[in-house]
Amino acid sequence: MARASVWLEEKAHKGGRTGQPSGLDRDRITSATVRLLDSDGLDKFSMRRLAAELNVTAMSVYWYVDTKDDLLELALDAAFGELRLPEVTDGDWREQLRALATEYRALLVRHPWLSPLAGRYLNVGPHSLAFSRVVQQVVRRAGLPAHGVTGAISAVFQFVYGYGTIEGHFAERVAAAGMTPDEYFSTAMNAVTEAPGTAQIIEESKDLMAARGGDTVAEMLDRDFAFALDLLIAGIEAKVTRPT
Repeated sequence: MARASVWLEEKAHKGGRTGQPSGLDRDRITSATVRLLDSDGLDKFSMRRLAAELNVTAMSVYWYVDTKDDLLELALDAAFGELRLPEVTDGDWREQLRALATEYRALLVRHPWLSPLAGRYLNVGPHSLAFSRVVQQVVRRAGLPAHGVTGAISAVFQFVYGYGTIEGHFAERVAAAGMTPDEYFSTAMNAVTEAPGTAQIIEESKDLMAARGGDTVAEMLDRDFAFALDLLIAGIEAKVTRPT
């Protein structure tokens, strides 16, 4: 039987069974889960490790959740709660969409474990739903026909998902190497420039790299992201003025 969602179960709303161990609650367990996922990564996360972090037995945690999946889904929604959502009653929808996309990108980079979980669950927790609702309200204000709204949302936020996921992986690799992003990038570029199999490609791309601009990796990533997002917003505007 397909799993539904922790948010559709009675325990998600009541916070646990009656008679649960003192000193614990669902919020504390969820916060500890997020901390462990940030520090150890998704692959190393376990109920036993979480119980040790909370200084309780693993069975104590099970008073509040049935499975590790429940915990991961709760942590996923807690992360979405970090997003700053704009008021959408007025203002420029383009700037609001840029702000939402930038927030989502930063969230994916800050929590690299989030992207593999985002499609695993229904994502019907309160914070996820609040984000989805605001995104929908903003894109509706662009003036697209109703049948085009979900496609526009997909174009923007699947791009952001991919960009943020790759950027998060890069940040993890840089940290594992004990380098700064700029040091890692310089080392990698020197290596591929000298390798026979990749030197020609790098040579052919020199003008693009020079035109890209930016003195640091962060600046290059930001400029590419902003330009790509502008292209997507321009595409939405074009569809509004020329729908066919």
